[in-house]
Amino acid sequence: MLCTTCGTRPSVTADGRCTLCAGTGAAPPHGLMAPGPVPMAEARHRLRSPVGLARAVVILLAVVIATDVLALAAGLNVRGLLGAAIADDFENFDESAAERADWLYVIAGSFQVTAVLATAVVFIIWFRRMRLNAEVFDAGAQPMKPGWSVGAWFVPIANLWLPRRIAGGIWSASAQTSTDGTWRTASQTPMNLWWGVWVLSVLFSRFASKRYEQAELPQEILDAAGLLIAADTLDLVAAVLAIHFVRTLTRLQVGRAAVGAPAR
Repeated sequence: MLCTTCGTRPSVTADGRCTLCAGTGAAPPHGLMAPGPVPMAEARHRLRSPVGLARAVVILLAVVIATDVLALAAGLNVRGLLGAAIADDFENFDESAAERADWLYVIAGSFQVTAVLATAVVFIIWFRRMRLNAEVFDAGAQPMKPGWSVGAWFVPIANLWLPRRIAGGIWSASAQTSTDGTWRTASQTPMNLWWGVWVLSVLFSRFASKRYEQAELPQEILDAAGLLIAADTLDLVAAVLAIHFVRTLTRLQVGRAAVGAPAR
C-alpha cells in the first residue's frame, strides 16, 4: 500500500505513512544524496506507472523493425534488378518486373512512415510520463522543465540534442537506491548507444533520400538505392537499441519507485 500522505512510497507505519512522511527514517550519510533534490512529498506531480506505455512502445518499435526488414527486401530487389539491367546494357530489361519492384518499394516505404509516426506519438507520451515521474524523484536533477519532454522533439536542429539532455535527467533521477540511501550507478550506455545511432540514422536517411530524389542516370539511381538500403539498416539498428533503452529506463524507474526516497 502507498503512503496516505505523499502517495508515492510504500507505507510502513500503522497510520499508513512512509518513513519520510512519518519522520522515522534516519538521514543518509553526508554526500550520498545528489545535491538539492526536492522531497517527493513536496513534488507537484504524482507517480504514474510507465509500464503499460513502455510495452506499447516496444510493440510499435517491433513493427518498425518489421517494416524496415520489408523495406530492405524491397530495396535489395530494386537494386538487384537495376544492377542486372546495367550489367547487360538493358538488353534483357523486364519493365513489368521493374514496375512491380518499384511499386513494392513504395508500399514498403509507406508502411515505414506509418509505423514510425505511430511509434513516435506513443514514445513521446511514454517519455513525458517518465519525465513527470523523474520530477517526483528528483526535480533538481532535471535540466529542463517537464513541458520540454514533448516540445524538445519539435524544435528544428535542437531536437538532435535537447531530448538527450532530458533523457539524461530522467536516467539520473531514476537510478535505483539502496535502503540505506546510497546510490547505485546505472551505466548510461543503453541511452547513449540508442541516441547516437538514432541521430545518425535521421541524418543519413535525409542524405540518402535527397540523393535518390536527385538521381537521374541508371548508375546514380543504383548508388542512391544502396544508400537507402544502408539508411534502412541504420533505422533497424536504432529501433533495436530503442527497445533496449525503453525497457532499461522503465525498469530503473519502477525499481526506484519501489524503493522510494530515503529520509533526509
